Parts: sequence; C-alpha cells; structure tokens
Amino acid sequence: MPHDTDRLLTTHIGSLPRPPELRELLKRRDAGEEVDEDEWASAVADATETVIRRQSEVGLDIVNNGEQPRVSFNWYVANRISGIGGTREAPLWDDLQDYPEYAETEFKTDTIDLRTQPAVVEPIEYVGADAAREELDAFFDLLETTDVDFEETFITAAAPGVAAASLFNDYYDSHREFVFALADALREEYELIAETGATLQLDAPELLASGHRGPQDKSIETLKGIIRLHVEALNEAVADIPAEQIRVHTCWGSYEGPHHRDVELEKVLPELYELDVSGISIEQANPRHQHEYRAFAEHPLPDDWYLMPGVVDVKTNVIEHPETVADRLERVIDAVGDPTRVVAAPDCGFDTQAGLAMVDPEIAWAKLESLVDGAAVASERVF
Repeated sequence: MPHDTDRLLTTHIGSLPRPPELRELLKRRDAGEEVDEDEWASAVADATETVIRRQSEVGLDIVNNGEQPRVSFNWYVANRISGIGGTREAPLWDDLQDYPEYAETEFKTDTIDLRTQPAVVEPIEYVGADAAREELDAFFDLLETTDVDFEETFITAAAPGVAAASLFNDYYDSHREFVFALADALREEYELIAETGATLQLDAPELLASGHRGPQDKSIETLKGIIRLHVEALNEAVADIPAEQIRVHTCWGSYEGPHHRDVELEKVLPELYELDVSGISIEQANPRHQHEYRAFAEHPLPDDWYLMPGVVDVKTNVIEHPETVADRLERVIDAVGDPTRVVAAPDCGFDTQAGLAMVDPEIAWAKLESLVDGAAVASERVF
C-alpha cells in the first residue's frame, strides 16, 4: 500500500495532455496510414519525456507515461488483439439519449470517432506484445535519463470489461464468453506490465458506467450481475499478479454529460470490493457524486486496501483552490478513518481519448499542481 506516515501522497489516473504533433500521428496510425517509424518514436519519446518532467515539476508522487503512445485508454485494445473487422455503430449512453442534440457533437474528436466501435468478427488473440514492450521500454528508459525521482510508478491497461464495452461482439455467442476471451488475451499485457515492477492500474469504468449504458434491463440486480461478471473476468486475468501490485480505476464515464442516470455508489460498492486488487480510484469531485464519500463509511474498505478519491474534476477548466481539494480529501478521510489509506487523485484522466480533452492542457497541469498543494494542506490537518 503506497503511503507516508506524515503526509498524503498524490497520483493521477493515467492519461495526460498529448501534443498536437503526436495526436496527428496517432490519428494517421489509427486510420491505418503508414507513419515513419523514426518520426513516431521521436514524437513518443519527446512527449513522454515532457510528461515525466512536468509530473516532477508539479510534485506528483506516483506517476506514469501519460499514455502518450495510445489513441485512448480503451480503444488502443483494438490495435493489440486479433479478430477485428470493420466497425459498428456505438450505442448511445442513456443520459445522452435524453439530450440528443447535445450528444450529436459530444463524441466526435479530431482523432477518433467514438460514435462507432471496432467489431470483433473472429477469435481474439493478443498480438500486442511488441507494442506493449515498446511503450514500457520507452517510459522506463526515459525515467533513467531524465534525472527525476518519484515514490512509485504505475502503468495503465484496459480491463476486460471495458474492452468488451468498447468493442462490438460479432463473433462470440454470449457477453460472458466475449469478456472471458478478452480476459484470456489481455492477461499477457497485464503480466508484461507487472514484470516491470510498476503498479498495474486496470481501467474499469464500466463497473459503474454500465448502469447508464446499453440496451440491457436497468434494474440494480441486473447491474450487479454485470459487475460480478466483469469482476470475475478481471480477477481471472490477474490471477498470477500479486494483489498489492494492482490498483483499479472506475468512474461514471469521463465525459461532460448530464449524468443524471448514474447508479449510486452505495448500491454497488460491496460488489467492487470483490476485486483482487489493493487500491481503487473513484470520482469524488464530479458534481453528481461529491456527496457519495459517505458510502465509504457505510461500506468500509477491505483490509489492506487504499482509496484514491478523485478530488479534482477533469471536465471543467475551473482550477480548484487547494483549500477545496483539502476539504474534499478531509471528508473522505473521515469516512475511511485512516489518512494513510488515502492517496489524492483527479477524478479521471485528462486526455482519455486523444483530441477529446475537455480541459486545456496548461490548465490540466495547473489543476494537478493544485491537487498537490491541496494534499499538503489536508496533510497538515489529518496527520
């Protein structure tokens, strides 16, 4: 468990702003166009070195590569598995169906179109080992040469459940079979990350967001069944990785929508506690969910788990005052009961889909600096 005895540590949730020249290369690669490999490697290295240095400058403790070589936190999976053939129309989330004119422009970026999904039309196999090793090597080589020091590092990967939600199943007989096929394939990526010694962060927003996505029955029992299935698949995929080396991120969807159909955290939190991990990230700055810190008092964290509450919103360009960050942290700590089990974080990533960032890049870094300052204020109060 990452913690200090006299201060709150800080981290973020994975994606950090990408420079325009890298976004252009990502767009071309994702479209299947040829890209000069030297140009690509240079752009990735420059962008990754920048985010490493900037994380150090703002004072973050637990850092990563900002997902610079990926087109998104989840859609990159389509480039690392076999069986993909064409695209299908993506289902619109329930809250956006209530506001269709707004939804029309929400999910179109200059890099990828989130209104469509890659389709799985053949058996899935993992073919992304070389790309994964290239990404990992680039990050850890740069850590050695940039002369910076951090408490810990983490690397993100899409959980089987969100991979299934991001792809259209046009081959497997059931959702269960589809999710477990993805779990079996992505196991290799998870283990490659774990072999580096970094913490593996599994991104699993669908654990909460399934409550307002797709055509299924919306009853709470149906949602709990989906969560249990996805938890089971995730646990199977990481069976050979120590739980203390794994943290998970979940949220209600990192998009600026109404979110009025989001499931309440208290109703499903016990299901999340069945994950074989040691840390969990959940939004607490999102204005729809700021009040739900109380769920952690009603359903205490499992033994040896830590919580990464989101205390900075990634969907607004308002820079939180450090005192606001500190207040959010303090009420979560009161609910958890132990400041050493809390690590300060934003709600989600700042550039989860390349080109769809809702926060200006420089403001994103300013918000992270405020996160660090707010954690320092809170530390003075709670230790």
